[in-house]
Amino acid sequence: MIAAGLLVALLVVYGAVVAAFWWFQRSLLYPGQGRAVPATGARLPPEAGTIAVPTPDGERLRALWLPPAPGAGVVVTFHGNASLPDWHAERFAAGPWRSHGWGVMAPAYRGYPGSTGRPSEAGLIADGLAAVAEARRRAPGAPVLLHGHSLGAAVAVAVAARAGATGLLGLYLEAPFTSMTAMARHHFRFLPARLLSDTWHSDRIIGTVPAPILIVHGDADPVIPAKYGARLAQAAGAGFVEVPGDHVSILGSRDAEAEARFQPAP
Repeated sequence: MIAAGLLVALLVVYGAVVAAFWWFQRSLLYPGQGRAVPATGARLPPEAGTIAVPTPDGERLRALWLPPAPGAGVVVTFHGNASLPDWHAERFAAGPWRSHGWGVMAPAYRGYPGSTGRPSEAGLIADGLAAVAEARRRAPGAPVLLHGHSLGAAVAVAVAARAGATGLLGLYLEAPFTSMTAMARHHFRFLPARLLSDTWHSDRIIGTVPAPILIVHGDADPVIPAKYGARLAQAAGAGFVEVPGDHVSILGSRDAEAEARFQPAP
């Protein structure tokens, strides 16, 4: 009798945990939503600035924009789920990128600092497509390189699969995952991953991307282990580089290689 009562209690607790996971899943997936815009702005060249990117469903995204030099491309970069676009904007506005005149479009997802709306998989994909469209509107004819880190890599893959080959230089991914379902199973083995509303199955669509792909992953990444990046590369037939480092320390470690690889043809 006591054992039966204990089992019932455990099932009730487990059910409550599962229900909480389902109810709060988007707060877990998108922890950067609802925060304030950073008090200190990104350190960008004087010709750069903050713009508003409109989306087809009526949201407005805060984005950092640096126009490209004549004949150069634009890096459209997508940040991680707990990150902001500012650091990536600084990074792509300097170093080998800046010396070759690349422009930068770095949007904050809907619901993230300075952007309206609430995040979801469909919403973030719409944001990514809107950012590409705005970059092309502001720099007509400039080819686009899509970059993403962590969750941003999934956004970049989804956008690349939908944007078409015209004017797309490639896809540069850092610490990507195969799917959010796989990540849920990796980190929360006791919870049913099928309850996820936003599954982010990059592995199912990356093979349709009509452009070169470079994937970089840290060998000591505790958030998204390198095996997931390797599996995604295999699904795409893409280049895969495993480097020393964790989820964040690898950022930019292969920028010189990527910049040279994706430079627009003269």
